[in-house]
Amino acid sequence: MTTQTPNTTIFTLAHPDIVKRTSVSSLIFSGLMVLLGVLLFLAVFGMTDNTSTVSMALMVCGTVLILGGIFRLFWKSKQLVYLPTGSVATERSLFFDLKYLNRLTDKLDNVTAEVADVKSCTSGNVRMDVMITKDSKFVAVQLFQFVPYTYTPVTKVKYFTGNEAATLSTFLSKM
Repeated sequence: MTTQTPNTTIFTLAHPDIVKRTSVSSLIFSGLMVLLGVLLFLAVFGMTDNTSTVSMALMVCGTVLILGGIFRLFWKSKQLVYLPTGSVATERSLFFDLKYLNRLTDKLDNVTAEVADVKSCTSGNVRMDVMITKDSKFVAVQLFQFVPYTYTPVTKVKYFTGNEAATLSTFLSKM
């Protein structure tokens, strides 16, 4: 069991079965963006009229592609992977009204319990941070409550695997 400080969140806590890996498809896509941007720049220099609207548009498109490719290369080329299954994990936050806090806490304590009439919203006094794999074999969840100016943890980070993770994943997909 990992020791958690009060400021520990899903996004800062390292789980031994979750690792950051480089996404090959993201690297290839980023490289193609940079290459296409460079080709657009070369096309501009090959034009006879460098001051035309078309050449300026190509230069702007080339710049956007090069900068976007570099951004993706350095900041978007990593993905979280659940080692036992090799499935990619995604992180997100769900928001709820404060009246659902006890029901959500109960659901995290007993995943198989039915929780009725819980609906997420675009913003709320309760935030649920979730890390979930695409194959629903791993779920990490933590609840926060908004106390003036900040969200404070209500629960520690809770990890679910196997059937519990699949059940919680189904519950979360309805949100």
